[in-house]
Amino acid sequence: MAKVFGKISCISIVVIASLTLTNSAFATDDTEVDIVNITVPVSCTMDGVGMNSHTASVDNHDFETEIGSTTLTAYCNDANGFSIYAIGYSDEEYGNTDLIGQATNELIHTGTTLDGTVSNWAMKLATTNNATYPITLMNGYGSYHSVPASYTLVAKREAATDVGTAAIGSILTTTYAASVSPTQIADTYVGKVRYTLVHPYTEAAQQPYTTGSGKICYYPNGSNVEGAMGCWTLTNAATSATLLASNFSREGYGFAGWSTTFDYSDPNGFLGPQETISFTAGQYTGSNPGLSLYAHWIKSEGNLQDFSCPNNTAMPIGAVKALTDQRDNETYAIAKLADGKCWMIENLRLDNTAAHNSDGSLAQGYGTSAIYGNFSGLANPESTDFSISTTPNSLYYSGSQSGTANIDIGNSDNPGCRFPRYNNTNTSTRASSPTTNGAAMYGYGNYYTWHAAIADLTNNSTNNNSTTGTSLCPRGWRLPKGGNKTYEANNEFWSLVVDGINNGIKPANYDSSSQPFYTGRPEGSNVSNGLRAYPNNFLYSGYFDGASVSLGGLYGSYLTSTAGDIFNSYVLYFSISEIYPGTIYSGKYTGRSIRCLTPGT
Repeated sequence: MAKVFGKISCISIVVIASLTLTNSAFATDDTEVDIVNITVPVSCTMDGVGMNSHTASVDNHDFETEIGSTTLTAYCNDANGFSIYAIGYSDEEYGNTDLIGQATNELIHTGTTLDGTVSNWAMKLATTNNATYPITLMNGYGSYHSVPASYTLVAKREAATDVGTAAIGSILTTTYAASVSPTQIADTYVGKVRYTLVHPYTEAAQQPYTTGSGKICYYPNGSNVEGAMGCWTLTNAATSATLLASNFSREGYGFAGWSTTFDYSDPNGFLGPQETISFTAGQYTGSNPGLSLYAHWIKSEGNLQDFSCPNNTAMPIGAVKALTDQRDNETYAIAKLADGKCWMIENLRLDNTAAHNSDGSLAQGYGTSAIYGNFSGLANPESTDFSISTTPNSLYYSGSQSGTANIDIGNSDNPGCRFPRYNNTNTSTRASSPTTNGAAMYGYGNYYTWHAAIADLTNNSTNNNSTTGTSLCPRGWRLPKGGNKTYEANNEFWSLVVDGINNGIKPANYDSSSQPFYTGRPEGSNVSNGLRAYPNNFLYSGYFDGASVSLGGLYGSYLTSTAGDIFNSYVLYFSISEIYPGTIYSGKYTGRSIRCLTPGT
């Protein structure tokens, strides 16, 4: 499966595609013109002039000798302004602020003692502002200043009230100078500074980190990220590791997995949240640095409810974007997966509150209720009334948030069976340092009984292999279908896993089992890891059975819309060595994860 990566182009585009049809067998003058209009409302770029090389010959005893200037022009019509960050980038290494001798490897450090007693080099900034959108210099950079060792804000343009639609150029000039002591060894010394434009101005530049030897560490990688992650310790003999699900959240952004580069500059460096990666023994131990993994955030570009999965020309297989659920403003990363359908690649986190959908128009199969919106008939999660008379798809918190009930779910298909969830809005319920499989990870999302997932109030859709069209998914989205071997053509987990991820290769026991599954190594491991790899991103989120999550970090269990019988529904179930691609059924009363999809055009 091809991986497609890219950045949103910061321009407004009008594409006119002209298709002319001809056939040598007969003449025709039929011509079709297809006009596609794409508008990118915010456009922010930065150009540099004179950046290739600054050269000067500096004699010993000279000080404050100018060694060149660079002009940066920022074009940005973001009404919330922009910021410019700088960092030393000598020898292609982030944070390296030295001038490096090309023949001797001698160093000239950065500094502001420009008097000839110490060799050093420095930078200073100046602005050429237009009257409407001036740039503000930061941190004394108007005079000579050391080159920053981490991404540092050097200039910004704060919120503009009327930027219109055209990009406005704002100019920043950097001048470099050197001071050379009498004892400095003769050589050609080379250094670099990297500049990054970030918008809006309240946003911070993402930072590179060096992880200590013997560890895999997880970094939030952006502004306004909630949650914390720890590090995983590796042994010297380790040759593989299964990554941790995310414990981070960021308003307005979808989490698309882990990146091996903080600025996503390596398009082959995107990894699934719980993908199993391989490496050589000692690669991240001993004298070598550990592995730094950065949250891969994608900014929302619209609403889930307004999205229609485009064809493969408009959105290729493997393409990833982020969209927001209008019901609760939760943003999810989505992807066009190998089956040609668009899937959420994060677990559903929808809570049961009236504020999330007051008129019932944003989801499927609900009806309306003055109290509960489209969650018609569902129990109020803030109520302590969880009696036998409440509906089988009632919701409650498993966390310890004040004012909520904490009730064990039942163990049979009856009105006492309820939907539990982790309280994702309360960071104290997350793992503070999630380095164990059983930690309460934010990325695991909420857990739903089957009747809650299909928005069923009366225990309908209980016949074998019957499928409901209603769900908790956003309007235009739905639960995937499941089924055993007889119904594999309708089983969408089968289509994704077998036909897509595993290139049509069926399980080894296909002819002998009505519920085919991949098992054993390497067959089960390879298929399971493909399901957990980017951009599929399925998780070992476990399941809720009793009063807590079981097997989190070890097993994944995802609901389908297809009933097995009156007590069970079909599920996707997988571990590191086996996978049932929507072919096994399990108790409807058990709380499981949800992934929503929408078919392609």
